[in-house]
Amino acid sequence: MSSALDSLLDLLDLEQIERDIFRGTSRSAVVPRVFGGQVAAQALVAAGRTVPAERTAHSLHSYFLRAGDPGAPIVYSVDRIRDGRSFTTRRVVAVQHGQPIFHLSASFQTYEEGLEHQADMPPAPDPETLPTAAQMLPRYADRFSDPGVVDRLIEARAAVDLRYVDAPPFGTVGEPREPRSQVWFRTNGKLADDPLLHVCMATYVSDMTLLDSVLLAHGRGGWAVGDVVGASLDHAMWFHRPFRADEWLLYDQESPSASGGRGLGQARIYTQDGRLAITVIQEGVVRVPRG
Repeated sequence: MSSALDSLLDLLDLEQIERDIFRGTSRSAVVPRVFGGQVAAQALVAAGRTVPAERTAHSLHSYFLRAGDPGAPIVYSVDRIRDGRSFTTRRVVAVQHGQPIFHLSASFQTYEEGLEHQADMPPAPDPETLPTAAQMLPRYADRFSDPGVVDRLIEARAAVDLRYVDAPPFGTVGEPREPRSQVWFRTNGKLADDPLLHVCMATYVSDMTLLDSVLLAHGRGGWAVGDVVGASLDHAMWFHRPFRADEWLLYDQESPSASGGRGLGQARIYTQDGRLAITVIQEGVVRVPRG
């Protein structure tokens, strides 16, 4: 296991300070605010720790309310909304400096048999044939006005092996493309056999690249290039089938719409053997800077 993954696992191991109150810290991010995937994953950890282990997360719905301060702890307060025969519902509010920065609703379910069908997995190359972030990112160093961006991006993704199928948005600035992108990802090391941990890790990664497809449609490179500014607004996930975040997962992403200074991304995450594991939808602010 990499030291970066150890650090991320420590970040997700929240301190319990009351029956339904937890406290987390933040890691350094590429931008001077808390990474959205981190706060979403930590909130799901807090919710999951108040739920019986045999009930696994099947969905989450969340809103990003304020930018988080990476230098201050985050307090997660859990409301036990409902404990039914099959389903458990939790609401989590993340607070910093006395103000809510994020809230999440999550639902958990006991396993049961039912009808089965799924969308087919799209074609994608073998992840082992694709370059790692450390191999790929330095190729685009000249696209960034800040020479430290490449190193910060590599450091931010050191816990996760994330590989682009095609060039990322900052690799094709000024060249509009189909609003669709694919990445393969897995953690850089094995994880414990805890379903909540794998779900939380996928939640963490899901916020890294989902809005890329919005940028691709307009030939924009992203915040690091400086041709857009943006932030996540809301994030929803449905967990359909068991999966492991330490095994390859294909993140197939597209953007059906952008308007009003917002862009929508939607995606499906498949296991390498073709099972549909997760559906993700996110809307974010995507604005062109005024000259």
